[in-house]
Amino acid sequence: MMFGEADTPVEAASAEARSPSARERFERMYRILRDRICLLDYPPGSRLSEEELAQEFQVSRTPVRRVLARLESEGLVQSVHGVGTIVTDVDIEELEQTYLLRMELALLMGKLSPIPRSAADLDRIRALIARCHAGIENPDQGVFLRLNMDFFYELTAMTGNQPLREISERLYFLVARVVLKMMPKLGLVEEFTAFCREMEEILAAAEIGDWESIGHIRRAHISMSFRRMKQYAGHNGEG
Repeated sequence: MMFGEADTPVEAASAEARSPSARERFERMYRILRDRICLLDYPPGSRLSEEELAQEFQVSRTPVRRVLARLESEGLVQSVHGVGTIVTDVDIEELEQTYLLRMELALLMGKLSPIPRSAADLDRIRALIARCHAGIENPDQGVFLRLNMDFFYELTAMTGNQPLREISERLYFLVARVVLKMMPKLGLVEEFTAFCREMEEILAAAEIGDWESIGHIRRAHISMSFRRMKQYAGHNGEG
């Protein structure tokens, strides 16, 4: 199983060799399925089998149902009577209000209990930037979103306010698939370049502890990303 499916970079760095609790196993299964949906490993319309997932994760169907119920509450899957659990589709127009809310929440990152970054934390961001520059040379849409998700985990680790962290995470994963869905129309090199610039700006602010600037930088890049997607969707007759 890929590293990204098992743990976030922050969590993996501090993981201990011990048997996971039932809660930890639940969270792990939830993150794996959520990531697969957002990376389009499970494309819209896919049916998720409780029996197959129970076999894969070596659990009973009860925790699988709980995970699927959580994913449904977040809008990533839908339970259809007589059919089962189906991965939902995404549409840029339907998610406009979600993007607008994400922009405003980004401003709160530097205001509500920001968590200072250690040298190791900053080094992980530098490693992500290096991966991003490598992606410009050999662009791949799956690599782009995986990198984007890894950076998002680093951003959530900066957020000490738990309600803000939970809401931001929920909204991010609700819209993450839009990026991949639009990627054939967006220029991959341009998206990698813009993303590298965002990470470099946030790293520079984090290095001097300017948390309020990080919120403004994040808001600006969410806004620009949304405007690019709206522009390309309009040019191609969508929405």
